[in-house]
Amino acid sequence: MTHLKKLLLILLICAFAVADSFAGGQNRVGTNAAPELQIPVGGRYLGMAGSNISSSEGLESIYWNPAGVSITQSGANAIFNYRSYIADMKMEFAAVSGNFGGIGTIALAFRDLNIGQIPITTTTQPDGTGELFSPTYFILGLTYSRAITDRVSVGATVNIINESFTGVSANGLSFDIGVQYRDLLDIQGLAIGVVVKNLGGSMQYDGSALWVQATATSSDRGLTFYKVTAASFDLPSEISLGVSYSRKFDEDNSATIAFAFTNNNYSYDDYKIGAEYNYKDLLYARVGFLKSPEASPTTDPNIFAGGSKTIPTPYWGFGLNFKQFIDMDISVDYAHVPVQFFDANNSLSVRFGF
Repeated sequence: MTHLKKLLLILLICAFAVADSFAGGQNRVGTNAAPELQIPVGGRYLGMAGSNISSSEGLESIYWNPAGVSITQSGANAIFNYRSYIADMKMEFAAVSGNFGGIGTIALAFRDLNIGQIPITTTTQPDGTGELFSPTYFILGLTYSRAITDRVSVGATVNIINESFTGVSANGLSFDIGVQYRDLLDIQGLAIGVVVKNLGGSMQYDGSALWVQATATSSDRGLTFYKVTAASFDLPSEISLGVSYSRKFDEDNSATIAFAFTNNNYSYDDYKIGAEYNYKDLLYARVGFLKSPEASPTTDPNIFAGGSKTIPTPYWGFGLNFKQFIDMDISVDYAHVPVQFFDANNSLSVRFGF
């Protein structure tokens, strides 16, 4: 156990060291590649504003901290999640996992950002040509997670990213690495977690649509084809540190309070706090707050949903576990995500255990 504590300490030191190099992310807001990597999925932890970095469990941990994917009571799991996003966009998430004993848990996940149809416009037809196109944004992820001891779990995810629309596309790879340590300092229910997300190289668009006809002013070649070289953009790397405390009051009632700090390479740093009340492992009530001291309602509509920098509107949600009624491990989780300038987002998840 001493070696594991040293490992966690090293990870924390590395996280703080890398976080220092991420300083100034607010100066690069909106200039990163693959923004779909930053759209949270899963109804359970969204209801707590994403504060459960240290104690997330099951397939929803693929997004929050892959170390928690192996923490499950079922040998196999599946999840389906739908989230309404801003400007009529939609985010869909599906994943399955299997526990392979001493080898660990392996999960396969798919995320799709549905933007819908967009009118095609040109310089000569700025009001539209009458044609439509549908951008495609999806992420295919493979996660490995293992509980090293009854207290420590680790996990890693590799994501294949694809973005494409009429005549152009971009591909990339990103990596997430996380660790969770439970019963810290021998205090039952106290947990700490670290996760580094979206590590990887830059992404660059390429395709037939980048070939254009033009006449060079510096030569007599006349009208010919030239290829436009698209700029490359880095992935939105981030580091999150979290701590949580869970307590069981009696046979029927328990609660968890969680806190997390996220340092973003291409956005504002934020603080999250959330709580979950559990009644008989049947009914769950959740609430959370997300605050970024450097941001403002006009620069980041997702953070100060209520339009107030001092009292942000809360995230909230609830969950139902039907196992006691139908003898099947089925749970439904809903989360309400406040957003400035747009309608609030709604996230609905259905989880299965086999």
